[in-house]
Amino acid sequence: MNIRNHQAGQDKQTRLLVSEPAELMKFLMEKMPAKGRNNIKSILTHRQVMVDDQVVTQYNHSLRVGQEVVVNWSLVRNEERDRDLKIIYEDSDIIVINKPAGLLSMASDDEKVFTAYHQLTEYVRKYNPDNRIFIVHRLDRDTSGVMLFAKNEWAKHSLQDDWKDILVDRAYIAVVQGRVKEEEGTIKSWLKETKTRLMYSSSNKGDGQEAVTHYKVLQSNSKYSLMEIRLETGRKNQIRVHMQDMGHSIIGDKKYGSTSNPIGRLGLHAHILAFKHPVSGELMRFETEVPKKFNRLFK
Repeated sequence: MNIRNHQAGQDKQTRLLVSEPAELMKFLMEKMPAKGRNNIKSILTHRQVMVDDQVVTQYNHSLRVGQEVVVNWSLVRNEERDRDLKIIYEDSDIIVINKPAGLLSMASDDEKVFTAYHQLTEYVRKYNPDNRIFIVHRLDRDTSGVMLFAKNEWAKHSLQDDWKDILVDRAYIAVVQGRVKEEEGTIKSWLKETKTRLMYSSSNKGDGQEAVTHYKVLQSNSKYSLMEIRLETGRKNQIRVHMQDMGHSIIGDKKYGSTSNPIGRLGLHAHILAFKHPVSGELMRFETEVPKKFNRLFK
């Protein structure tokens, strides 16, 4: 089943005239009291608000008398379509989803509503208001693909505490810049983080967290390579850093060296997740389709 956020009964645009000085966030809350603080934060974060034809995202932006504030609801609808998540398996202990690119795994300081965690929590509470969802692992906001959640604390702790033993296979599909010459290979380094939260590799043994990535080239042309990637370790931004280390940054990954974004998103997808069920011990294997946008680059 698909889960969607809805903005019902809205025109494509709402136009609001500023009659007295105010901060943008407070102005929108006063003019649209039915929306709630989190919804208005999301509208601002996702660039749906314009002041005198300029996109504004700052909550405390100062408004002057006579300015026009425009809320673009049609952009909200388009974003919601892009952010649908699909439940591909569910039982009393776990939920497995196919997360779309652009959707956070869990809340951040700037985003509370458009997250997989929030959507799944709303979904399980339709049946029982006491139901809960628990994060087992995360995918970056711009990475799509298969992701596992627990439905009770026992399952969460069982999965997280024994993750190395429970995890059987975890594979990603990536589109990187350029033609990768070596058809298969392994990258090993020690990952460290800067004060600005940027990950980078150290070649000095023990200088950071050990990270091991195995890759295989599936297709390539003069501009791009389609790669299957398997992680021996699961460090923050590991694949993205290691592709940059190879000189073949993931497309759309400006943070880690990419200079091209031909598909309008990060070219990274969690393709396969296989693990032993925390209760039954049964082998569970889930494989998601490679995004069509990836394959179109090789036709």
